Amino acid sequence: MVRGLFFDISGVLYDGHQAIDGAVAAVARAQASSLEVRFLTNTSRKTRMKVFDDLTKLGFDLTLNQIITAPSAAKAMILDRGWRPLCLVHERVMEEFSDLPQDDPNAVLLADAAEGFTYQALNRAFRLCLEGAPLIGIGMNRYFKLDGQMHLDAGPFIRALEYAAGTQALIVGKPAPAFFLQGVSETGLLPGEVMMVGDDVQGDVEGAMGAGLLACLVQTGKYRDGDEARSDLTFPCVPSVVDAVNLALKPA
Repeated sequence: MVRGLFFDISGVLYDGHQAIDGAVAAVARAQASSLEVRFLTNTSRKTRMKVFDDLTKLGFDLTLNQIITAPSAAKAMILDRGWRPLCLVHERVMEEFSDLPQDDPNAVLLADAAEGFTYQALNRAFRLCLEGAPLIGIGMNRYFKLDGQMHLDAGPFIRALEYAAGTQALIVGKPAPAFFLQGVSETGLLPGEVMMVGDDVQGDVEGAMGAGLLACLVQTGKYRDGDEARSDLTFPCVPSVVDAVNLALKPA
């Protein structure tokens, strides 16, 4: 029985600058039910407050504390371990890390830095990792969809540094099991009682199921024909978040 419902955001609730048809009403149905609802995102181009503002402007009804972002989880890890990170992150989220000590860095934080992925910046990160600095990756997504086009995400750049420096990144965000389990812990439920709804078969579906959650793939956002066949796992694949909510609310 599904008792908790986790939504990916971009590509599931909205695409570009518009809510996906029926998504606002579908989320409202979930919120009005007995389900524990959370919103999990790897986005590293927006602060948590910006994510909240964007969703509310589109008509979604939610609270700020229902949103769990990979950048906020990464910051918590860095603070806990006392690291001084070199931050290769998007300029829009740099403020999230502005209060961290960053002089004489002894760690590398890498997210979707967009134009910040210069050779000079990546080479500095490479040298730090080569000297033993831990590499923290915000998500491992390969690509994302923005304004109707696919864009490289942080994953390929994380893999490049891993390969060059002979290291392995600590992934904070999807598909890392700890990210999903962080959300589960907030609900007080068991992983098998929570269903993740996403448009990314690797990051959302396989990541969630690897952490013991249920998962549902939607055919919106970055979904491409045949994505469900690219996994060895068995899970429902539905046209949109509307159908996913219907599935979650279906009596056992």
